[in-house]
Amino acid sequence: MNIINKLKIFNDPIYGFISIPNALIYDLIEHSYFQRLRRISQMGLSYLVYPGANHTRFHHALGCMHLMQKAIETLRFKDVTISAEEENALYVAILLHDIGHGPFSHAMERSIVEDVNHEAISLLFMNQLNIEFNGKLSLAIQIFKGDYHRKFMLQLISSQLDMDRMDYLKRDSFYSGVAEGNVNSERLIQMMNVVDDVLVIEEKGIYSVEKFLLSRRLMYWQAYLHKTSLVAELILTKVLKRAKELTLKGIHLPCSEPLLFFMQNKINLETFTPETLDLFSQLDDFDIIGALKSWQKHDDFILSTLSKMIVNRDLLKIKLTSEKVSLEELQSLKERFAAQNNISAIDASYFIYRGKIKNQAYSKEAEPIRILKKDKTIEDVVEASDQLNLKSLSKLVTKYYICFPKQLI
Repeated sequence: MNIINKLKIFNDPIYGFISIPNALIYDLIEHSYFQRLRRISQMGLSYLVYPGANHTRFHHALGCMHLMQKAIETLRFKDVTISAEEENALYVAILLHDIGHGPFSHAMERSIVEDVNHEAISLLFMNQLNIEFNGKLSLAIQIFKGDYHRKFMLQLISSQLDMDRMDYLKRDSFYSGVAEGNVNSERLIQMMNVVDDVLVIEEKGIYSVEKFLLSRRLMYWQAYLHKTSLVAELILTKVLKRAKELTLKGIHLPCSEPLLFFMQNKINLETFTPETLDLFSQLDDFDIIGALKSWQKHDDFILSTLSKMIVNRDLLKIKLTSEKVSLEELQSLKERFAAQNNISAIDASYFIYRGKIKNQAYSKEAEPIRILKKDKTIEDVVEASDQLNLKSLSKLVTKYYICFPKQLI
């Protein structure tokens, strides 16, 4: 194919036109591994709360690549040397940073693919693509793993102020309608610079950083940790756990072949072969939703009841508290529900459970966001800011929850 045909543009509702920078990026986007991201929702089951939140990981990956183009343009303008090879590697790494996500990724990682996280699967995909593309992804993989000597390149892909966060906050805010998450990514990128191969934000951009961190905190409470999204994801985790449990007992459950494979086998990083990766690449949201629709009619009370809850959005009740829920309260609810439905207390624990959620907009333990001051000194944003709220944003806030069937109210 003529290279000129590969320089396509996408029309994005957030940034306008996104251009594909070269033929390699075009070929990676065209690959079935990447096209699968069109069938994986970016916000999981959040559409049960925000009906517009149906955008995909495909959208997000392209948005991140677009922001990376802007970042490289800005840094070069400020005389930061980035070679053509490094530029291309940054595009590849950010484009593929989320390629290892499965359908409803967090629920899957806690149930049927529990020994391998999505970051590890992303790396497996990249290594496989590197073989197919004759080593053209080698530098991107090196940067992605943090093995490259120019530290700021990893920071653009994975840090507390990276292209990933800048895009998902803006995009998730747009599609969900939660206006508080709308960050000014253009301004943040314009304020970026590099000192001694480390990413810094110029002092005049400090208020944009504060707004970014506040937006992140609010998006977590209003969207990602919204109690309805949370309970839906917890129910899905329990459904998949139950499905795996029944499958391992030899009970047949109607579902797609790739999903059946992961329910029948305990997979870890050592046993994640290229064949396993290929089966994983065939999994998307439709496998899970299709399975839930079938399982509604299954004889197993737990599987059918939980599946119906998600399909019909008739979820468990969830209560958030500042205090840990007592074991006595939990036990009492389980006994009542078990008696009502003629099931064991162990089975009742699929419907009644407690846990906790944490929200920390800025972590002091992680790599800091560095502010380049006018006198050329560099300071952690928390120290550089005159806003007291930044100190509170770096505090870890914990909330406790209990989930139980509505009939127990």
